Amino acid sequence: MRYWIKTHWLVRKLFPSFVWNIPSSDTVYLTFDDGPTPDVTPWVLDQLEAHNAKATFFCIGDCISRRPELFRRLIDGGHSIGNHTFHHLDGWKTPHDQYMDDVEQCQQKIKEFIPGGTRLLRPPYGKLKHSQVKKLRAMGYKIIMWDVLSADFDTALSPEQCTANVIKNIEPGSVVIFHDSVKAWPRLKEALPATLQRIKEKGWKCEPIRFAPEPGR
Repeated sequence: MRYWIKTHWLVRKLFPSFVWNIPSSDTVYLTFDDGPTPDVTPWVLDQLEAHNAKATFFCIGDCISRRPELFRRLIDGGHSIGNHTFHHLDGWKTPHDQYMDDVEQCQQKIKEFIPGGTRLLRPPYGKLKHSQVKKLRAMGYKIIMWDVLSADFDTALSPEQCTANVIKNIEPGSVVIFHDSVKAWPRLKEALPATLQRIKEKGWKCEPIRFAPEPGR
């Protein structure tokens, strides 16, 4: 396995400017990357609605362009929106200016639906160069990572293993990452309902990630 399911405390300490979790006594934060995707995203929204749960969707700008009506449904459902770049770029492999242009292209697409755009950003693959981090923070973005990785993207993982990744590690304050993508679907379709049921059993709330604007922003 080339990744941590529960993000190691040392990683959080090394990158304190990133949001890894959000301290709370009774709230968890489900997040979904790589959409909106036909068939998968509507199903996710139906599952969330059935459990009176809200989430945060880190959307690819190109997907928003192709499915504007689905993106609108995310917003109308009371979920929060994050920037996931326009073309799902790997920050480590992408020149600084190209990466920042791609982030801005996604932001402009989001602004067509949300005045002011979004202050939330999750880098694809969780990869950013120091120069990119510095620039994004200067632009007012909150870089949202995670403390529980479902690993639903891993085709070698069984649905049961994916479900266990979340159920065994989720706790109040957790930022959990799923993907509303075709690739993740075989594992997501079992892991998400089980996670929502777990949240209900524990009496926790499931809320979108939101931050108040900073002075001067």
